[in-house]
Amino acid sequence: MLMMFYWGLSCFLFLMGIFVFVSNRKHLLSMLLSLEYIVLNLFFMLYIYLNMMNYLSFFSMMFLVFSVCEGALGLSVLVSMIRTHGNDYFQTFNIL
Repeated sequence: MLMMFYWGLSCFLFLMGIFVFVSNRKHLLSMLLSLEYIVLNLFFMLYIYLNMMNYLSFFSMMFLVFSVCEGALGLSVLVSMIRTHGNDYFQTFNIL
């Protein structure tokens, strides 16, 4: 019963993170923060699954390592775009 509550909570939080990511498209930093929120919810879901199946937490540590690398890459892209364009608005970026 409690595990179903955790699964429902994590799915709800994941969907709210997706909604914020889709609806907030003005600044690059806010989109990166919503992506990190989604990654943390995925980590929560992975932790629940691994505890349900009685697996080791080695997989969750690997997931955390890759999510930290993803966050560092996102911040480096943010710094690069701010240095070249002067801000992080999506309206000022030229895709081509």
